[in-house]
Amino acid sequence: MFDSLAEMVAQAENRGLPLHEIVLQAEMAHSGKPRAQLRSRMKERLDVMRRAADEGVSRPVMSLSGISGGNAYRFWQWLADHEPLTGPILSRAVARAMAVNEVNAGMGCIVATPTAGSAGILPAVLLTLQEARGFDDEALVDALFTAAGIGVVIIRRASVSGAAGGCQAETGSAAAMAAAAATELLGGTPRQAAQAVAITLKNMLGLVCDPVAGLVEVPCVKRNAAGAAQCFIAVDLALAGVESVIPPDEVIDAMASIGRHMDERFKETALGGLAATPTGRRLAQIVLSANPFTVSVGSQSTG
Repeated sequence: MFDSLAEMVAQAENRGLPLHEIVLQAEMAHSGKPRAQLRSRMKERLDVMRRAADEGVSRPVMSLSGISGGNAYRFWQWLADHEPLTGPILSRAVARAMAVNEVNAGMGCIVATPTAGSAGILPAVLLTLQEARGFDDEALVDALFTAAGIGVVIIRRASVSGAAGGCQAETGSAAAMAAAAATELLGGTPRQAAQAVAITLKNMLGLVCDPVAGLVEVPCVKRNAAGAAQCFIAVDLALAGVESVIPPDEVIDAMASIGRHMDERFKETALGGLAATPTGRRLAQIVLSANPFTVSVGSQSTG
């Protein structure tokens, strides 16, 4: 579809179209499917995202392993009586980002955007902006097409796999996709959307994938929260006209290079980082030795 963000932005600027329309037209040409069908399918995905986010903040959702869960609900309830330092929009996005990942860990239905381990960031950002700014679902569908186009470029130039490129490739890519989508949703230009991608990825380069017990729980859930924060930072900077000194495509290429040179211990093998700490190893032994449906590591969740 697209090999570079520069190509996407150039097409959008030359044709006077937003990025989501460029992506949608490219998908129509590639798949042979009509516009209405593609938008309908994307709306279905949005509905799944919303259900997952709502579920995770409306009740404590625990993982089958027992080592994570319930924190999104806990934080959501805390927000009702406290003024968070992160402000009302980011804090609610943080809760939703964790919620979706807790639903994933609890074997619920989510949309991999672009992976299960990073699935909370994009819905959290878009649903929270809808709540705060009143966007309708059609606008969010547009934003999802923008995010999809960014994801295509990242996959072609780098990777979205933690096993191939570390967590930078998972939560980094998800946050970058969300940043472009949010920038356009808030009235930004195609160039600003691409700059939001670059700023987000620059701030997440080198992030390792070190899942405790090899599960997409610790530290994945909270990294989705952090990814949402990085997204909002990048969106504000891009909308203000701040640009990355390193062009967006070169930032993606740098992420690819870092991923190739990253030690295998930090690429989803659970052999390094947090997974290799004493507590990480203890939790892994608990998970491996007990029935995953009955494991409990204490009253306070750690995901």
